[in-house]
This record gives sequence, structure tokens and C-alpha cells, in this order.
Amino acid sequence: MESKAEYLSRYLNYLVTAIEHFESEEFLGMVKILKEARQARKNVFIIGNGGSASSASHIANDWIKNTRQKGKPDLKVLPINDIALFSAYANDEGYESVYSEQIRSFGEEGDLLIAMSTSGNSPNVLKAIRAAKEMGIKTIGWTGKTGGKMRNEVDLCLGTTSDYCGMIEDMHLIFGHIVTVALGDEINTFGK
Repeated sequence: MESKAEYLSRYLNYLVTAIEHFESEEFLGMVKILKEARQARKNVFIIGNGGSASSASHIANDWIKNTRQKGKPDLKVLPINDIALFSAYANDEGYESVYSEQIRSFGEEGDLLIAMSTSGNSPNVLKAIRAAKEMGIKTIGWTGKTGGKMRNEVDLCLGTTSDYCGMIEDMHLIFGHIVTVALGDEINTFGK
């Protein structure tokens, strides 16, 4: 049986490996798409289930507040996981429709959807991606090692080297924080 110190060391080593091997070209492509969405004043929807829903709210908060720059439009980020509307669609249309129906209500051509699913196989997330694509909304997936079905359905997919849910969620928060730095004023002072 391993000690607590061994588990901590092993977890952190795996996380460092995941950080060192994430799909950086795709990540840079995503940052470019986000900058274009901000400049064009397009909506950026961000969705996920469970821990990914919490991450969506966290990331939206960071991006809305911390990416403001003088002379540039604000990044318009909408985490569409409000419990009242979410549960209304779940009750009346079925759980698989909780995001797709909101995309249909709020989305417009040229907007952007960031869909988080650690497995890449969440039915409600996949249905939202399909609805977005039908409307001319760009799609980016954040997922785990294999990417699941999502990998082939989104315009751009960011995966990780891990298939452990917690570590995938760690990486998604790291993605969000790096984007905050890339789109915010702090890029000029970060790490100095």
C-alpha cells in the first residue's frame, strides 16, 4: 500500500506529464478563435456536466472579468447551466436537450461553443454540438485521452494524456486559466 506522500507524488507527476503533452497547436488555434469571437462581439457558450459544469462557470467568470482590455470589446461568455432553465428543459424535453435547446434560443451564426466532456460521450453535450453546427456556430471540444465521439464532431478538439476524470478536469481548468492570461492584460506581466 502506498503512502500518502507516494500518491501525491504520483498524481503530480501524471499531471505534469499531461501539462507537458497537451495539444498545443490546437490550443493556440482555440486562442485565435476566441480572439476573433471577441473582436466580432460573438457569444461564447461554455457547457459541461457535473464537475465540468462547475468548471464552465469558473472559466466563464474568469474570462468575463479578467480578459477586459482597453480599446477591445469584452469577451461575451455565457455558461448556459442556470438551474431553473436547465431543469425546465430536462423535465419537459429530456436531459439530452438541456443545452441544445438553449443554444437554439440564444445562439447565432458565428458564435462559439466550448463543450467540455471528460469522456467525450455525454449525450446532451453531443446534441448541443450538433445543434450548434446546424446554426453555423463554431465548436471546440475539451475532453480526455480518447476524445470519445466528441473528437470527430467538433471543429477543434483539445484532449489530454489522461483518462482519469479528475485530472482531465484539472487540465480543463488549466486551459481556462491559460486563456485568461492570453486574452487579458496580465499577459504582459505574467511570470515577471
